[in-house]
Amino acid sequence: MSQSKLDTLWYTRCPVPTGLGIALQKGWLEDSFRSQNTVVKSLRESNDKSVRESHFDHTLQNSVRHGGNIPAIWARSAGRDTRVLGLSWADEAQLILTTADSDIRTPKDLKGRRFGLPKWQNVQIDFARAQAIRGLENALRLNGLEVSDVELVDYAISSGQSDAPAERIAGTQIFAGRASGGNSRELVGLLRGEVDAIFLKGASASHLANLFGLRTVIDTGAHPDPLIRANNGTPRTLTVDRNLIENHFDAAVRIVEQVLRAEEWAYAHPEETRQYLARESNSSEYWVSIAYGSDAHLRLRTNLEESSITGLQDFTNFLHRWQFIPNALDVRTWIDDRAYRAALDARGTRNVAA
Repeated sequence: MSQSKLDTLWYTRCPVPTGLGIALQKGWLEDSFRSQNTVVKSLRESNDKSVRESHFDHTLQNSVRHGGNIPAIWARSAGRDTRVLGLSWADEAQLILTTADSDIRTPKDLKGRRFGLPKWQNVQIDFARAQAIRGLENALRLNGLEVSDVELVDYAISSGQSDAPAERIAGTQIFAGRASGGNSRELVGLLRGEVDAIFLKGASASHLANLFGLRTVIDTGAHPDPLIRANNGTPRTLTVDRNLIENHFDAAVRIVEQVLRAEEWAYAHPEETRQYLARESNSSEYWVSIAYGSDAHLRLRTNLEESSITGLQDFTNFLHRWQFIPNALDVRTWIDDRAYRAALDARGTRNVAA
């Protein structure tokens, strides 16, 4: 296996709980590559839009991505030569929300009602729409209904996801498009009475629901069936391009090692972990606890467990059925466990200080 020098490692992660995010905040990923004279760079902070867009289409060579699985699945389905190094399943709030005075009490009451959905018009993959339809479909099917039983109301968003570089403010990455309110138009529609219910997820969903006095119809993220919980963030994918794992295998192993190291550190540092996760999600520690659980520090487990693979395949099938991805995908052929196994072996043979 060729091991040429790696000049630059590009990284990106979503504003959600990940081991990679903690490893980056603590400086461990950069430190681990310093002896190799490899520069570690954030692609979302690049001034080049094509570089920033690689967060979604994974076209940038020698890059690693840890976050929501929809862009990663879409990129692989569209032909990008990427590999999954690991999967992390951290359950989160997935809320179907209505107003406090609504007569909608259960998902069954959604029949014939108006459901607000974002519709990003200038993006390669509309992950926000896909995750909302997934949450809606799962909620309805639990009650013997289908999405066709609901009136879908679109809220068009003309901005892109990578229009400007991410800003780093007090350790938090602020993303263009999201910061300008692009993700809240269906919420405005709900408050105006234009629609009867919407889907929001994560810490921001819990915060907004409280702020505007919204009522949760169902939280599919708390359902006992993992396939009902499987969505954009469950499981999250740790992916690299094929060039990185084939020509810089030691780099792929280092990445996994630092992710596992960060997660191991989190298990023993719950309060500090909540602080890190709050910065990652641009939220507060309180809403991190509400959305991700008081045991959020124990949920950052990157592995290749069968339950995560099954959940990823089920969700991938959903994306293909709804035509969010162009081609069907067997996720097992996408997974390369070599770096994960090597990282486990390496961590088992030495004590890594936290």
